[in-house]
Amino acid sequence: MASALPRFDGRRASRSLVLCTAAAAVFSAPSSRAAAPDFDRVFSTRGEPAATHFQATYLAGGAEHHVEVWRDGDRRIRRRTDDKAESFAIRAPGSADYRLSVLDLGRKIRTDIDRDNLYRIGQFTDWFDLGHGLRHPKGAYRLVPAATPHGAAHAIGACEWVALVQGKQTTHVCWSTTAKLPLLIQAGDGRIVWRVTHVDHKPIPDKVFAIHDAGFVHNDANADIERD
Repeated sequence: MASALPRFDGRRASRSLVLCTAAAAVFSAPSSRAAAPDFDRVFSTRGEPAATHFQATYLAGGAEHHVEVWRDGDRRIRRRTDDKAESFAIRAPGSADYRLSVLDLGRKIRTDIDRDNLYRIGQFTDWFDLGHGLRHPKGAYRLVPAATPHGAAHAIGACEWVALVQGKQTTHVCWSTTAKLPLLIQAGDGRIVWRVTHVDHKPIPDKVFAIHDAGFVHNDANADIERD
């Protein structure tokens, strides 16, 4: 989830500040990545719309946050969180690699980093994570069809409930097979920790993916990592 970014002093951030800035703005729904065929099959993106724009609220650190995402197929993603941070991801269609540009809007810092270097610093954020609001679970898990959990909120559209079971913890995800999004995520204690409040599939103008970084300090995290 979004979190406070480190303070920047000077014209160039240290390696630790660069990495923290990039890592802090890479967020999604709870949990971390671990490759698993079951997850990819249940939350399949096959046949997803060519363009998707959605807004959602989520809980993190005891507070509610807002995220807005524009997804241009498998080529471009833009995420804006709490009007404090923006992330722009771009890749060649079908490729697993991507370039991520993270903007700290308050401190006016732009950090650029590639997927491989994110992995090198332990940030296992994939394209799916960035564009769909749901991360692969960490460690052993089971996914099973589920009835609507008790006290669940009303989703903005049709979706199918799936129980994600990890040890003694169960999280319920209501997955839209049309929008290819989790419309609701309910924690084991009944709290709604993710809720999509708007979604549409209108064509997205190119200007939406233009990065406005005039006056920002630019950090090349790739160069910093490769020098170490």
